[in-house]
Amino acid sequence: MARLDAIDKKTVQKIETLAESVLRSVKGGKNPFLEIPVRSLANVQFNPRKRLIELKDQKQKRYFFNVSMAKKFMQTFLVSEACKELIDAGKTTSIRDLYYMTKHALGETRQNTFEEQEESDPIIEDLEVAIDALREELHLFASGRGSMVGPLSIRDAGDAIDLRRMGSGGWSVPSIVEEHVVQFGKSEARYVLLIEKDAVWKRFNEDKFWAREKCIIVTGLGQPPRGVRRIVQRLHSELGLPVYVLVDNDPWGFYIYSVLKQGSINLAYESMRMAVPKARFIGLSSFDKAKFKLPGNVSIRMNDQDDARAKQMLAYPWFKDPKWQREIQEMVRSGEKYELEALSRRGISFITEEYLPKKLRDRDWLE
Repeated sequence: MARLDAIDKKTVQKIETLAESVLRSVKGGKNPFLEIPVRSLANVQFNPRKRLIELKDQKQKRYFFNVSMAKKFMQTFLVSEACKELIDAGKTTSIRDLYYMTKHALGETRQNTFEEQEESDPIIEDLEVAIDALREELHLFASGRGSMVGPLSIRDAGDAIDLRRMGSGGWSVPSIVEEHVVQFGKSEARYVLLIEKDAVWKRFNEDKFWAREKCIIVTGLGQPPRGVRRIVQRLHSELGLPVYVLVDNDPWGFYIYSVLKQGSINLAYESMRMAVPKARFIGLSSFDKAKFKLPGNVSIRMNDQDDARAKQMLAYPWFKDPKWQREIQEMVRSGEKYELEALSRRGISFITEEYLPKKLRDRDWLE
């Protein structure tokens, strides 16, 4: 058994407490059950004070002696047992591996514990929310996706890494970036810039924007995966770095920003550990076409799905600020959207040398 750190010990204790509660029910002659917070839109609310999407207090009971619930009851403990084994061994594995680790036939039957990974993934989320532990604290990871560079030293699984010397590809952000894996060292960064697209991030890296500006640039290649969201949240909360978000001027870009800022409906139970309520949207804005003299032929016509999504966003509580209403309404009115690459029409390095420096100088962002 590996030596457990404080976080691992706490997570194991949570798993054991869950098991002990069921054992007490069995010994007491009662129908054992699990109590799991409901993960649905009906059980989600926006907390305006914290500026986070949160789960409400609705819970469901999953009983063992219930034909419709017994299998999921069993699956939950299969997954929790596998996670405890991983933690005890000091090893991590992918959610795909976990599916195979826990898949087997039930007794002499042809019935499997899990038929597809689509069955095991929701059980992992159930366990997370039931014991209030991140998936990463259960020693599980998804595929890593993201790159980061900047004036910061870190330790990754014991290896010292200088993020100033990561070449053209940057440091590959792993799925698990908790304190027991990634520790922050010396930092000269003034802020974090999250960039939606890898191609645009590469422009910022090649132009050494991060060295000139003393900032950390990170990309999640579209919607940031959990590892990227968590590392950005840690940089903000632990190092006190402001976070700016640079995305396309379309409903999807606005959604990426909103998920980083106050969390997502699907992962509302993790908002406190994933979201950055003070994150600032620094572009691309619906008003940048005129402000930065972009030619009309670089715009893209919004389709019906874009239009419907933008109008839907107008009703979201976190977009009720008048400035955001004006921003989204202008997109709907114009019927146009813009990719960050459209700024290259003004010059290959216009975005790094003129556009973003001016935005920062003028404090031209939305919150």
